[in-house]
Amino acid sequence: MSDAPSSAEQALTRLGRLHPKKIDLSLGRIERLLASLGGPHDRLPPIIHVAGTKGKGSTVATLRACLEAAGYRVHAYISPHLVRFNERIRLAGALIDDAALISVLEEAERANEGREITFFEITTAAAFLAFSRIPADILLLEVGLGGRLDTTNVIKHPAVAAITPVSLDHQAFLGNTIAAIAGEKAGILKPGVTGVVAPQVGEAETVIAARAAEVGAPLYRAGREWRCARVGDAMRYEGESWRLDLPLPSLLGAHQVLNAGTAIACLEKLDGFTVTQAAIAEGLRHIDWPARLQLLRHGPLVEVMPDWELWLDGGHNPAAGEVLAPVVAGWRDRPLHLVVGMLNTKDSAGFLAPMAPCAQSLRAVTIPGEENALPAAAIVAAARSVGIAAEESPSVAAALGEIKSQDKPGRVLICGSLHFAGVILRDNW
Repeated sequence: MSDAPSSAEQALTRLGRLHPKKIDLSLGRIERLLASLGGPHDRLPPIIHVAGTKGKGSTVATLRACLEAAGYRVHAYISPHLVRFNERIRLAGALIDDAALISVLEEAERANEGREITFFEITTAAAFLAFSRIPADILLLEVGLGGRLDTTNVIKHPAVAAITPVSLDHQAFLGNTIAAIAGEKAGILKPGVTGVVAPQVGEAETVIAARAAEVGAPLYRAGREWRCARVGDAMRYEGESWRLDLPLPSLLGAHQVLNAGTAIACLEKLDGFTVTQAAIAEGLRHIDWPARLQLLRHGPLVEVMPDWELWLDGGHNPAAGEVLAPVVAGWRDRPLHLVVGMLNTKDSAGFLAPMAPCAQSLRAVTIPGEENALPAAAIVAAARSVGIAAEESPSVAAALGEIKSQDKPGRVLICGSLHFAGVILRDNW
C-alpha cells in the first residue's frame, strides 16, 4: 500500500483486487482478518441480523425509522450501495464520512497484509471497526448473500435474527431450489436467539423450522405467532404481546405491509428496548429507502418528461416482478411503459412476466459501465417472449424520448437492477 493519501474510491479499488472472484462464500478469511484487528465484531451493540431473498433492505429501513423515532442511536449495515459506498455504513444515524471510511478501510488493508480476501469480506471488517468505535444503542446488520457462509455470520449471538421471504435468486451460489436457498438463509439462526420469520412458501418454512429445532432457536412466525395486514387505509399488527393499529408504511406496495410486520415483530422480540406504538407509527410514515418504487422528482430525466410520472425500482428477480405486478396493475388511469436494464445473471423473462399484462411497451437499455450487463437485445427477446412490445434504446434518455413521442403523458417505471437504479439516481436524486 502506498504511503500517499488516498481517496475512498482509490482504497476501494485496491481492496477489490485482493481476490480473483467477486463472490467466494467462506468464513475463514474474515475470521482471520477480524482476529488480526482485535475482534471488533465482539465489541458491538445489540444486533438485529436480517437475511432473506426479498425485503431485507426494506425491513432494515423500517426498523431504523422506528428505532430512531423512539430516540435510539442506530448503526446500520446494508448492501449494495446505489450511488456511493458510504451508503453501506450508517453510524449512529449518519452515513460514514469519507475520512472515517478511508481510515477503517486502510486499517483493514494493513491488517490483511495483502492476503487473499474478497471485497465484501474486507469492507465488512472495516465496517465492524467503525461500528465498534462509535457509540450506538443497536446495530441493524443485513446479510450480503445467503446467510450460513455470509461474512456477517461471524456474529455469534444477535439480539434477534430475522428471515424475510425466501425465493429463487443467486442460484449459482446458494442452490437451485427454494429448500436449498432457505437452508443457507436459516444459517443465521443461533441457539436461544429468537428467529423472526416472514411469510414463506411451504418448502422454505419447513427447512427453516428444521434448522431452528436443530440449533435451539425459538421461532416467531408470520401467520402463526404474529400477523400483519392492511385494514382499509391503515394496517393492524397482532403478536403475542402487541395489538397495534398503525398507518400504512410510506413505502408503496402490499409487500411493504408484510415487510413492516417483520420489522415490528423484531421490535416486539427485542429485549431491553422501549418502542412505543407512537414511535412505530412515526417511523412507518418516514421510511427512507431509495429505489424501491421511488417517484423521481428532480433531475434531467424528470425535466425531459414534465407531465409524466417517472418511477424507479431496483427489483431484479421473479419474486420482485411478483410484488411489482399488483402495484402497476393499480395504475390503470395512465398508460405504463417500462425502461429496463438488467444483469446477465438474472432471469429477465421471469422478472418481466408478472408485469406483462400492464405494460404498454418496454425499452431495453444495456446498463452503462457494468461488465455483467445483460445486452439490451436479450432483454427485448425476453420481453417479447412474455408478450410485451419491446425495442432497444441506446440510453435511458433516448428511451424516454421515444416513449414521449409515441404516447400521451403516462407513467414510466425504470427497473431491473439495483446497479441500474444507482446509475439513474446519480443524476436524478
